[in-house]
Amino acid sequence: MQISIALVEDNPSLTQVISETLGLFDELKLVFTASNGRNALQKLEGLRELPQVILMDIEMPVMDGIRTTAELTKKYPEIKVVMLSVFDQDDKIFQSILAGATGYLLKDEKPGRLMQAIEDAITGGAPMSAQIAGRALQMLRKNMSPVLPGAEEVSMPRSGVDLTRREWEILEDLSNGLSYQQIADKLVISPKTVRKHIENIYEKLRVHNKVEATQLAIKNRWFQ
Repeated sequence: MQISIALVEDNPSLTQVISETLGLFDELKLVFTASNGRNALQKLEGLRELPQVILMDIEMPVMDGIRTTAELTKKYPEIKVVMLSVFDQDDKIFQSILAGATGYLLKDEKPGRLMQAIEDAITGGAPMSAQIAGRALQMLRKNMSPVLPGAEEVSMPRSGVDLTRREWEILEDLSNGLSYQQIADKLVISPKTVRKHIENIYEKLRVHNKVEATQLAIKNRWFQ
């Protein structure tokens, strides 16, 4: 079954290049392209079948990608939005996550990595370029305050969380910014197996993505 994709990009040359890249994979079906956020929202209104994933540029005229993502995720929460940008600044990453983006990739990612990221987004993952994941984790650690003795908020000990030894290992790798493929290579298992473990981790921790899982791990000091 094909994954339906939309691409929002204001540069015609890049639109063509990325469209051709997506066309390399039989598993993907490009539903539409749009030159700005407003154009994308208008096209969505006329569709009977919505795309499952939207690849979203950030800097665009009329309506930028972050504002578009915020509106889109409110109106169409079932659509996964993956930012596809040349920017790796902390503020862009942070604003994108707050707006509801599922993932954040740099535009120089290889075709295979782009395909993997789309699959990860569909299966509940939060795909990020390695450089972006590192910055996101630094921001989380910087903004998470330690739980002080006597504070009302109580940390959750590892003994109270029903994760297997392998799931703890994978959660630690996620918290260190490793991608699905890097975890698979490290543990000598398939990326599909890694995704299944991560789905189980999200369910047990009652979180929805890598950012929330990592934030919980940092808050509870599980991997110090």
